[in-house]
Amino acid sequence: MVVSPELAKPPRKATQDKRWYPPPQGKWTYADYLYLPDDNMRYEIIGGNLYMSPAPRPNHQFVLGELFATFQEHVKRNQLGRVYISPIDVVMLPFATPVQPDMLFISRDRLNIIAETRIEGSPDLVVEVLSPGNIAHDLETKFKAYADAGVKEYWIVDAENCTIQVNVLRGRAYAPLGQFSGDEQAFSEVLLDFKVQVSEICS
Repeated sequence: MVVSPELAKPPRKATQDKRWYPPPQGKWTYADYLYLPDDNMRYEIIGGNLYMSPAPRPNHQFVLGELFATFQEHVKRNQLGRVYISPIDVVMLPFATPVQPDMLFISRDRLNIIAETRIEGSPDLVVEVLSPGNIAHDLETKFKAYADAGVKEYWIVDAENCTIQVNVLRGRAYAPLGQFSGDEQAFSEVLLDFKVQVSEICS
């Protein structure tokens, strides 16, 4: 794999280098990201802009954990690839440097994008669980970034209202595969034969 010079950097370091100054919005790079502190905030750089989110709420993590267990069981049983849960850096040049999805799936034939300290390329499927106060980030900013980067499928989970919206890439934009709630089963195009009953991950 050819690694971009921007990615050929050590793991995140403390902000003790006095020669470094935070760049203006629109100019952030992965190299700048490595200077950010490890302070329980989630930092993402999309389109050169820095985004910060606080630690997620317990219900967010509960729903994410339930969904991860369901994905992991199906993927592992069928030897389909790898499932990862946040926090994890995903670098999708030039769109995100990096982004941190709540959960992601990488198919078996694309495991070469898994590097030692980060994912270097677009996952096949990404899941975001909405957080109050940060909804627009997942529904607008990340929605566009994932489509632009070629992520084939994007699941948006509303933990408060117990719904799952599945979006699939058509060309360079997402089209809705369906919105599911209650006892309905959300399904995937990327993960064949995978289904999950929405009410089971919210209870």
